[in-house]
Formats: sequence, C-alpha cells, structure tokens
Amino acid sequence: MVEETEKSTTNLSKEEPEKSSSSTSRITNVNITEGDESEAEEGEIVGGGSDIDAEAKDMAPPPPPVKHPLEHSWTFWFDNPSVKNKQPQAAWGSSIRPVYTFSTVEDFWSVYNNINQPSKLAVGADFHCFKYKIEPKWEDPVCANGGKWTMTFPKGKSDTCWLHTLLAMIGEQFDYGDEICGAVVNVRLRQDKIALWTKNAANKAAQVISF
Repeated sequence: MVEETEKSTTNLSKEEPEKSSSSTSRITNVNITEGDESEAEEGEIVGGGSDIDAEAKDMAPPPPPVKHPLEHSWTFWFDNPSVKNKQPQAAWGSSIRPVYTFSTVEDFWSVYNNINQPSKLAVGADFHCFKYKIEPKWEDPVCANGGKWTMTFPKGKSDTCWLHTLLAMIGEQFDYGDEICGAVVNVRLRQDKIALWTKNAANKAAQVISF
C-alpha cells in the first residue's frame, strides 16, 4: 500500500509541470495577442487603406488647365501720352514700351480682360498689338516697306471693333495673314483710329483681297 501511494504521488508530481507548462503557453499566447493590439492602438494602421486613398485623391490638386496655342506669338505695346508730353523733342517711337507677350488663347484673354479698352485710355495714347519681335515702328525692317489700312470712329466708339480686329488677327482669319505686322488703336481728342500695318505695300492684290 505504501508503494502504490508513492507511485501515485510521483505521477502527480510529473503531471503538474506539464499542466503548468501548458497554462504558461496559453498565457504567453494571450500576452502576444494583446501586445499586437496595443501596438496598433499606438499608431499602426490596420485595414481601411481604400478610404485613405480616396481621401488623398480628393485632396490632390486638380491638373493644370489645357491651353490653346496660337499660330504666332504677339506682343502688346503701349505709347504713354504723358511720357510724350514730358519729352516733346524725343524721337518718334522712343516712348513705346512692350507690355506683355502672349502665345495662347487663354493668355490673350487674361491680359485683355485686365487692361483698359480704347474708350478708357487717355487722349494721345496708342495701344499696339504686333507679332512677336516686330516693333510698331516704320524703322523696323519688317515694316519698312509696308503700309497701313486705317478706320476712323467717333470718339469712344472703337471698343468693339478693336476687339474684333484683335480676334481676327491673332485667330488668322485674314486670307493673307502673313502680310500683317500688327494693329494699333490711336485715341485722339475728337476721334479714334484703328490701323492694320502690313509688310509689303507693293503687294496690292494680296492686301485688297485680305481687307
């Protein structure tokens, strides 16, 4: 009887470490799982990536607008009457200054919508729009052998025709657009004048057909 008791006691002592080992294993597994959850709470993002991507797309800046290029680049020039009055002995054309060069439809409107129309310009002002690198002077080699077509308007009544002239010119609406150097509006005391400058006055057939 004593021997059996000892044996059973021995078996029990051997089984207890196994139980404690398995319980330890279970505790360890639980701790690992809880650790993962705590790490996720501290900043790790688990799932939900599609929602974040959608929000990022909504916050992304829109693509730049598409611009429509013109056949040629053009430059606005302005001859300030106040400068001419202060320098009466200065050579003709010395007070003309370039304002802005544009080469797309959008750039044209961005400038035109922010400048004064002829009816708002001071008396004596000249506002030009010429092809890029052609100065609005008869001394310019491109204009030296040219001429001009002039239209006269009552004072302050040239705004609409000036806009239509610009649009036809930069939009290549003339049959012989290559003959055109540019256009100018002259604001005077009693009237306004719009003139188209051409390259070659001797080419009468092309100029008559164009205009």
